[in-house]
Amino acid sequence: MSPAAKKRRVRKASDGPPALDLAGVSTYPLRSRKSKVGIKDLARPVPPGASIDEFLRALPRQLAGITLRELAAQVRRGRTRRRPLLWGLGAHVIKVGLAPLLIDLMDRGYVTGLALNGAGIVHDFELAAVGHTSEEVAEGLGSGTFGMARETGEELNRAIADGARDGLGLGAAVGRHIEQRGLRHREHSLLAAAWRRGLPATVHVAIGTDIVHMHPACDPAAVGTTSHLDFRIFAAQVARLGGGGVYLNVGSAVLLPEVFLKAVTLARNLGHELHDFTTANLDFIQSYRPNTNVVQRPTRGVGRGYSLTGHHELMLPLLRAAILSR
Repeated sequence: MSPAAKKRRVRKASDGPPALDLAGVSTYPLRSRKSKVGIKDLARPVPPGASIDEFLRALPRQLAGITLRELAAQVRRGRTRRRPLLWGLGAHVIKVGLAPLLIDLMDRGYVTGLALNGAGIVHDFELAAVGHTSEEVAEGLGSGTFGMARETGEELNRAIADGARDGLGLGAAVGRHIEQRGLRHREHSLLAAAWRRGLPATVHVAIGTDIVHMHPACDPAAVGTTSHLDFRIFAAQVARLGGGGVYLNVGSAVLLPEVFLKAVTLARNLGHELHDFTTANLDFIQSYRPNTNVVQRPTRGVGRGYSLTGHHELMLPLLRAAILSR
């Protein structure tokens, strides 16, 4: 009987359906097989008191361990090439205490621009003004007091109106207000830090999603004017990503991925070449829009897209360490 016939041969069980006979199965030597994991890829235990560089070198060279290293290398490359390094941040990133790390990366040249959603200015302002933020929503919702802190509503809306009057974008308007008002904890404000350093910090608002829109001081025309200007400022940064730039979407599941996609198409519509750039999505849940509109569609055939999953309060410090690692 030929080998092919053996492979097709079946053995009928005494009281059941026919089953394939495994006697003719072909095998090959394990050494000849191409494998995806080798000894060199395994994690290594580091001794107590090891440096962060030693810790990073000891991570397994698999999956997210590779992604972390590659993304950090692209950020370093972008800095060397003087391309934009843009960080799009959901408000949760500020709430969990990561502003000081991002301000440090600004000083080191690894953040050249910021993009926030509307909730980001609330937490950024409150931390700068009084040193705390993030109210218990459920406690205030029943009584109608949720989102009604006086200073937050009055000062942010005043800053936005003043910015519209002076031709500023929303992010610059708030950053200027925090800095010029001399708020007690302004050294922890991302927007004030960007304002002091002359870096673009843009805020992208959906009307009705932020508590400041409920206050009588809200000027919707000013909100729209300043946020639309910020979209154009952001798009100008996106237009320069080609040749080594990086856009990182950290913790925004809907709004900023949509803004980024529109900025990409606007830049290309106006003739800007977007090739050889990197995008990444960092979040504790991988969602449709960030992976589609940030990681996949804009980079298809012309760049690199990465996804890293984990809590911001762990992943962003780890990424920062990888960026600064030797």
